[in-house]
Amino acid sequence: MKTYKIACIPGDGIGKEVVPAGQAVLEALAESSSAFKFEFENFGWGGDWFRAHGEMMPQDGLDALRGKDAILFGSAGDPHIPDHITLWGLRLKICQGFDQYANVRPTRILPGIDGPLKRCRPEDLNWVIVRENSEGEYSGVGGRVHQGHPIEVATDVSIMTRIGVERIMRFAFKLAQSRPRKLLTVVTKSNAQRHAMVMWDEIALQISKEFPDVKWDKELVDACTARMVNRPATLDTLVATNLHADILSDLAAALAGSLGIAPTGNIDPERRYPSMFEPIHGSAFDIMGKGLANPVGTFWSCVMLLEHLGELEAARTLMDTIEQVTANPVLHTRDLGGNATTDQVTQAVCERVASAERLAPRAA
Repeated sequence: MKTYKIACIPGDGIGKEVVPAGQAVLEALAESSSAFKFEFENFGWGGDWFRAHGEMMPQDGLDALRGKDAILFGSAGDPHIPDHITLWGLRLKICQGFDQYANVRPTRILPGIDGPLKRCRPEDLNWVIVRENSEGEYSGVGGRVHQGHPIEVATDVSIMTRIGVERIMRFAFKLAQSRPRKLLTVVTKSNAQRHAMVMWDEIALQISKEFPDVKWDKELVDACTARMVNRPATLDTLVATNLHADILSDLAAALAGSLGIAPTGNIDPERRYPSMFEPIHGSAFDIMGKGLANPVGTFWSCVMLLEHLGELEAARTLMDTIEQVTANPVLHTRDLGGNATTDQVTQAVCERVASAERLAPRAA
């Protein structure tokens, strides 16, 4: 039996509610399996750690994570700590420290969920957004001088490297190639950003020649927002820069019904380091401790975690279970228009997982 070492980092806000829920679901899967088990280690990093230690995570925190098979993350964000400190001190420190350069965000309308696009069929909105996760607009390059004076200057420099763009393009084309439609949209803004984004477009063309079976097109990011709303069926796999994909994936989640159901994986495709999986909904301090958080985004993130580990049967079992639960309006949380609590949804998923057919060991 395979033992997977999983680091659990709830972080802030409702992360402290949904990560334990995700852990419970993974434990339920393991109990119904003769193929694998989990060894969890919890890390109390985040806003509370910052108040106690003056940093979001220890300086040597990456060393504590390095030997894990995967990381399950909650959220980073605290109303009493500046956002740039919480983000750069925890989540981005892990993403950049482990070179998790491919951020993958699947989006589709799950059974029982009423999305805002009334003429959109579920089969019309089935996307995967690939976000460059290591450079671009979130490189962290820049600074401020003459602070507090009329001549104050602040800069944030978007950095794109040829190797960084090549690897995310190749990852996106390969992902598109693995999907039934073999369709990729390269999101750009090269009409206005005439240096780095022009290189982005040139490299997309270059990499496309390695994947002749993938049909691809190019779309300006502003036009892409309209296309997502007006012509969702024309999209399948999308690749975009760090900032552009950050925004587009939130729009995608809203069009699919709620940010509360949306998952993401911060992937190191070369598997040099552990990859990290998390819901995209943020810390949501306004509903913290009220039992209102939707754990589905975390459960779907656990599906991605299982897929990354190669436990495909377990991933399918969990995804089928999630769809059974979302199909029942009684189990909808407030963000989906219902009254179910975090615990009720978690219990329903665990019970269905426990009653599923026992998972057999996968072939070596």
